[in-house]
Amino acid sequence: MTRRQLPPLNSLRAFEAAARQLSFTKAADELFVTQAAVSHQVKSLEDWLGRKLFQRKNRAVFLTEEGQRYLRDITEGLDLLDDATQRVLASGDGGVLTISSLPSFASKWLVPKLGDFRLLRPDIDVRISADNDNIDFRSSDVDMAIRAGKGNWPNLHAEHLLTETFFPVCSPSLLSGDHPLQKPEDLRHHTFLHDDDQRDDWRMWLIAAGVDLATIDPARGPRFDDSSMMLQAAIEGQGIAIGRSALAANDLAAGRLVRPFDVTLPWRMDYYIVCPRGDETLPKIAAFADWLLDTAAKESSDDRVQP
Repeated sequence: MTRRQLPPLNSLRAFEAAARQLSFTKAADELFVTQAAVSHQVKSLEDWLGRKLFQRKNRAVFLTEEGQRYLRDITEGLDLLDDATQRVLASGDGGVLTISSLPSFASKWLVPKLGDFRLLRPDIDVRISADNDNIDFRSSDVDMAIRAGKGNWPNLHAEHLLTETFFPVCSPSLLSGDHPLQKPEDLRHHTFLHDDDQRDDWRMWLIAAGVDLATIDPARGPRFDDSSMMLQAAIEGQGIAIGRSALAANDLAAGRLVRPFDVTLPWRMDYYIVCPRGDETLPKIAAFADWLLDTAAKESSDDRVQP
């Protein structure tokens, strides 16, 4: 292997911080050193390279053309070094494990079960980040994610966690009263609750249940941008929601929600455990993924979402 010619890492860090902020003072604050120390490190790097990286004019600093190229090239290398370091730090059996989850899945399925994992692995401190966006694992501190989809994310390891179905759910109070829910046609007397991500689910379910859409408008009713808020509105008796099996399971088991009808349809997506390819073998990630899979399998075998 060819011997690498690398300048001191401290000089590179000082240059990158000063070049990124175009300020030795701000770089010193970021690195918790003095301005004189940053200036010394940059001067040492310039001497080592035999090139001027900064121009100094009227107490301001500017990158030379070579300095601009060098900053662009070393930034990628420092990012890779940081990424490699974080992976090593994350490879231990214990410590902090950061998990990104869809907000509705986190509040309705994951968080209520976390106590079980804590009892199993008290050495791992789980941090939940509720987020709907795609995760850039290289630029974030997220170790793994739980996402809904088809399992075909490029360059990521994806393991199937849960298959979802959907069906109407409501407060038990709606099974009686002036317009009790006894058959699907009775829905015309009630308010539909909608999740913005499930815009077509009511129409699909009504058709599957044999309801004539000429007698009922599946688009009417309040809308929510999060499934957990929609389910809470259903618990409060504000209408009938299309519930997904995993998200509604706890509320159904506790009797806060009921299924007025038997018709069930498959949801268009499933839940997956997702992480960078290769990271699935890291001890902390593997431990949490195994627990997720065991928990999901047990819940499925318990058949808790049946009416």
